[in-house]
Amino acid sequence: MKNSNAIKAFLALGQETRLNIFRLVVQRGDIGLTPSQIIEKLGIPNATLSFHLKELVGAELLAVERQSRNLIYRPNANLVQELSGFLLENCCGGNSCEATNKKKVICK
Repeated sequence: MKNSNAIKAFLALGQETRLNIFRLVVQRGDIGLTPSQIIEKLGIPNATLSFHLKELVGAELLAVERQSRNLIYRPNANLVQELSGFLLENCCGGNSCEATNKKKVICK
């Protein structure tokens, strides 16, 4: 992953409302959410939601699909995995590592 792609994604997630939207959509996984469902869960005005969804789709964090009259937003799982890999690429000096339940990383 290029630094510029990671920066674009992290900048999109660097805003509280967008982060909340993204986290909510990720919780639903492949099922996805419609804008109406997001509004219902987060209480965001429609125009504000549209702006933030545009930013998340533009950063390729979310994918959007039209089903009949509805738009369904789903997380871009490939990009999320790439971002995780990008962040952990040099973890433990390139050796495998393991997260513990105490939120620590143990290098093997």
